Amino acid sequence: MTPQDAQTFLDENFAPWVRALDLTFTEVENGKATATMPITPDLTRMGDILSGQALAAMADTIMVFACFAYYGGPKPVATTNLDTQFLRPGIGTHIRCEAEVVRAGKQLLFTKATMFAEPSGKAVATATATFYLA
Repeated sequence: MTPQDAQTFLDENFAPWVRALDLTFTEVENGKATATMPITPDLTRMGDILSGQALAAMADTIMVFACFAYYGGPKPVATTNLDTQFLRPGIGTHIRCEAEVVRAGKQLLFTKATMFAEPSGKAVATATATFYLA
């Protein structure tokens, strides 16, 4: 799955509020996915800090695409667990999320993601999730 394939799949199949995050894929291969999200006024809260909800939604979405990358294309997966740890305020121009499948069983995939503020490159949040392969 190429980054363009991922972008098209996102645009055609995900909810409008997920598409409103304005995610841009840069890598989707070998059980890994990387994307960026601009920090805009629509996604920030008081103090011009990126909202935690936007970070959690980004992590969940990019981990879904890491699952797709593991299988070589889209498969029906459902989030069964999502745990997000916020490390520092999300400030800067955009957020880069790197996600990967840590382990895949017959029906469960275990993933992790790290989100970095750019241009500083500092980690602002991490997340883990379990997905059910339907």
